[in-house]
Formats: sequence, C-alpha cells, structure tokens
Amino acid sequence: MKIINGIALTLVIIGAINWLLVGLFEFNLVDAIFGSLSILTRIIYIIVGIAGLWSIAFYSKLSD
Repeated sequence: MKIINGIALTLVIIGAINWLLVGLFEFNLVDAIFGSLSILTRIIYIIVGIAGLWSIAFYSKLSD
C-alpha cells in the first residue's frame, strides 16, 4: 500500500506542475510531449485523475 501511495503522490505532483505551467505560461507539458488529446494523453490524464482521487485518503492520515 505504501508503494501505491508513493506513486499516487508522485502523479499528483506531476499533475500540479503541469497545471502550474498551464496557468503561468499557457504551456501544457503533457500535450507537448504526447500530442494534443491523443489517446495516450487521455490515458495520462485519467491516471493522474485517479491518483488525485486516491490521494483523498491521505486526509484521514493527517490526524494520525
């Protein structure tokens, strides 16, 4: 479970950096690497989104 949490956290950080780039420079790194809305790009967005949902569980660990 610790490995999955680490992977999820890493993906959430990557997603956050991508949004930072979009907000500051209107540059989408995922689109630049994999193409605008290619199937691979959509899969990456889905995986990062799932990682974000998984990370909601981290809130319960804040009180530990």
